[in-house]
Amino acid sequence: MTVAADPVKLMKQEVGKAAAALVQSGSIVGLGTGSTTAYAIQFIGDRLKSGELKDIVGVPTSFQAEVLAKQYGIPLTTLDAIDHIDIAIDGADEVDPQKNLIKGGGAAHTREKVVDYLANRFIVVVDSGKLVDRLGSVFAVPVEVIPMAVTPVTRAIEKLGGQPELRMGVKKAGPVITDQGNMVIDVKFTTIDDPVNLEKTLNNIPGVLENGIFVNCTDVVLVGEVKDGQPLVRQL
Repeated sequence: MTVAADPVKLMKQEVGKAAAALVQSGSIVGLGTGSTTAYAIQFIGDRLKSGELKDIVGVPTSFQAEVLAKQYGIPLTTLDAIDHIDIAIDGADEVDPQKNLIKGGGAAHTREKVVDYLANRFIVVVDSGKLVDRLGSVFAVPVEVIPMAVTPVTRAIEKLGGQPELRMGVKKAGPVITDQGNMVIDVKFTTIDDPVNLEKTLNNIPGVLENGIFVNCTDVVLVGEVKDGQPLVRQL
């Protein structure tokens, strides 16, 4: 008896494979965070192992990405040792028609933003459920905050019309702690009419390290779908 493959898992694998196929030999690659990006990291490793790719180094955006890269044999470097990033591959929680994003479901958005904005080409990998007409339709905006500033930042966000909630850990007592040792406030806005200005406004609150609105940085969005039980990948 054979077990039918999960079409959603197959779809994520196909999106990851399509992104990995865009990486060229000799590249410095930003390695993002999340379930679909994990497949991209796996397939980059497969291409290296087969000899199809050569002279690749990766810049991980999280501890998860670092562990996966080591697992799949991708050499790593740091931002101190390089002067550019050729291509970055990362996921998103929401993508609007202008290719603006909300990221940070994995609480890695600060490091992701540094790497993704540095990249000459930024590839976003998502499933079709992440496409929205307007940012904030489904997902709250993650805001990384230094611990001492959680209360004043919460008050400042409320004055902006946001509904802030400290992100709590799953299967652990207490809040989620980022790779930088900070906390995350998830902020729900009734509507985000101007993501460009909201990103700046949130980041100007003292105590905020970074927020999960990514604007004017995405080059290509690879969208995975399941139609008639078959995985498909299309490009925005």
